[in-house]
Amino acid sequence: MRPNRSGDEPVHARTPLRMRFWLSLWGVLWMVAGTVFFIVVDEPVWAAVTAALAAITAVDMVVVLRHIRQGPHFQPGRSIPPYEPVRQDDEPPGPKRLP
Repeated sequence: MRPNRSGDEPVHARTPLRMRFWLSLWGVLWMVAGTVFFIVVDEPVWAAVTAALAAITAVDMVVVLRHIRQGPHFQPGRSIPPYEPVRQDDEPPGPKRLP
């Protein structure tokens, strides 16, 4: 059973970091292969585009690895409850009521 939503997901959104890592690794491999291919067929513009995409994807992979290594704060398990919603100072705790 999944925990209830906390109501502030855009602020404290969680992503499956391991899946993002493997997808970025897959993207780096394909972009490097594309860069090599376009260099071999003498297409410098497309080679530059795929090299730039490979670099962007590699940076994303490094950021994901950094978040994974920082621990469960950035990749919580099922046993960690969702974050508390951000409340205004004058707002009482509990469900919101419509006017």
